[in-house]
Amino acid sequence: MTKSDLIELVANKLHLPKGKAELIINCIFDSMEESLKHGARVEIRGFGSFEIRNYKSYEGRNPRTGDPVAVQPKRLPFFKVGKELKERVNEAGKGSAKPSASVAQ
Repeated sequence: MTKSDLIELVANKLHLPKGKAELIINCIFDSMEESLKHGARVEIRGFGSFEIRNYKSYEGRNPRTGDPVAVQPKRLPFFKVGKELKERVNEAGKGSAKPSASVAQ
């Protein structure tokens, strides 16, 4: 599912114009991003949580040449799935041999 798909889904479910649905989705994502930038954890009960993890600098290798490369310290977002979402996804996956690319509406 892409962001555009999500906007269309919200617009259809809430009977809103796509422009309004896009504003809602952007507001949610922007708020989450701002919280993470400031080091706050974002928790959505029943879905999961997002947090920032700090990684120290290290010496990596260029895969083509094998030369050492200094990798700078970084902060990366990390998602941890919630128990309820994990259970629902696993329950939906039972009985199907192959995961489906479509989204249930």
